[in-house]
Amino acid sequence: MSLTRRDFARTSAITGAGVALAGSVGALASAPGALAATETDGTDSTDAAHGHHGVGYGPLLPDPDGILALPAGFSYRILTHSGRTTLESGEPTPSNHDGTAAFTGPRGATLLVNNHELKGPRSDWAYPVPLTEGLVYDPAASGGCTVVEVRRDHVAEWVGIAGTSTNCAGGSTPWGTWLTCEETEDKAGQHGMTKDHGYVFEVDPEDRRANRDPQPVKALGRYAHEAVVVDPRRGHLYLTEDASGPNGLFYRWTPPAGFRHGRGGLRTLADDAGVLQAFRCFDSGGRFVDDLSRATRTGTVYGVDWVDVPDRDARTTSVRKQFTDGQVTRARKLEGMWWGDGGAYVVSSYARAESPVQHDGQVWFYDPARRTLTLKVLLGVNPDPSADGAFDGPDNITVSPYGGLVVAEDGEGVQHLFGATESGRTYPIARNELNIGTAEAPEYSEFTGVTFSPDGKTLFANIQEPGIMLAVTGPWKRQKR
Repeated sequence: MSLTRRDFARTSAITGAGVALAGSVGALASAPGALAATETDGTDSTDAAHGHHGVGYGPLLPDPDGILALPAGFSYRILTHSGRTTLESGEPTPSNHDGTAAFTGPRGATLLVNNHELKGPRSDWAYPVPLTEGLVYDPAASGGCTVVEVRRDHVAEWVGIAGTSTNCAGGSTPWGTWLTCEETEDKAGQHGMTKDHGYVFEVDPEDRRANRDPQPVKALGRYAHEAVVVDPRRGHLYLTEDASGPNGLFYRWTPPAGFRHGRGGLRTLADDAGVLQAFRCFDSGGRFVDDLSRATRTGTVYGVDWVDVPDRDARTTSVRKQFTDGQVTRARKLEGMWWGDGGAYVVSSYARAESPVQHDGQVWFYDPARRTLTLKVLLGVNPDPSADGAFDGPDNITVSPYGGLVVAEDGEGVQHLFGATESGRTYPIARNELNIGTAEAPEYSEFTGVTFSPDGKTLFANIQEPGIMLAVTGPWKRQKR
């Protein structure tokens, strides 16, 4: 049932505009996997030992190894490094690490599924994902996923899927698998590809046999996929599109009647199964919102309707181009998502001249029960990205078991992992110190794949180029609002 503009206006008058990040005290802490940590008052022994009081963990300390600056008391471990570490097969770890999720593995291990965002033919890359027999979709494509098994004194890595393209983000499922998203619209014959791309594939981190003969879940559409989350209660899947000219869309897939989610279930779907729709927003006055950049204040709430996608496989026209102005709401750089607090956190990384209003990052929260979208975090345009301080370009995101959000930065200049409290206050967690440019013109790759271990003790993240997976541990604490 669609949410009418009159219903939304009446609801908005009752509930108000919302707050800067969480909507209510402790809301983010109620996310699945949240830890029962005690609220700190800035004077606990851990803070005192490291000379820090209040929100966050204090200043970042330079890394003598030139990899990762962290607060006092924190440390990191390199799990995989493209071209240096090897897979079980003896082949080198692929490059360009991206979206990642952590799962509980056998006998105390943690299993991580790691995307490798490699576009175009294999000859373009020094370390493409190896074409492991039985796990290849398109032998011409460079990307895919690896599975990383982490134990206290051992790390192993193997291919989960190969022959896919531009595996950017994705999302974990309630049944323990990973959905990897292709951020491309290349068809067979383009850029050397032998099959169509722009799909979502399912990867099982535990059952290697389940990954054989990989097939795209065509019911979820073919477009420049970024991320996906699953509503565990209603069964909907929500998906973001990172595209421009025109800007991308936010999608919802509704499963067909009688379908039951579970391991391998998505592979059984017909290509046109269920209903794929794009969102259409309106404000409390019933006015259509053409682009999410129109929101210039945290707490802005939009009502959401859903519009059917005419041709989800985009045989002749890209999905986002099948809608005319006024039919759907758009946004630039719709990126990472994470399911928590009964809804989906959704990132728009930035907006520039192609959008009505410029910004350097938004984080929204979609509430499926209320059918509303609320702006939780807004980053103004950063005037000097080369200076260490202001954050810009949020990308991958996760809900922290210690309250608030942890965000991977993909902006200009200095790159961080940063936290955002329930009231929207931000603080640094890590800084990338690996210069892949020159001393005269330094360049720092984006962070990707931010996710906590199932027990909440380890924060995993990647430096995309050259491709390094890191495990960060330290005195994590419950963050104030």
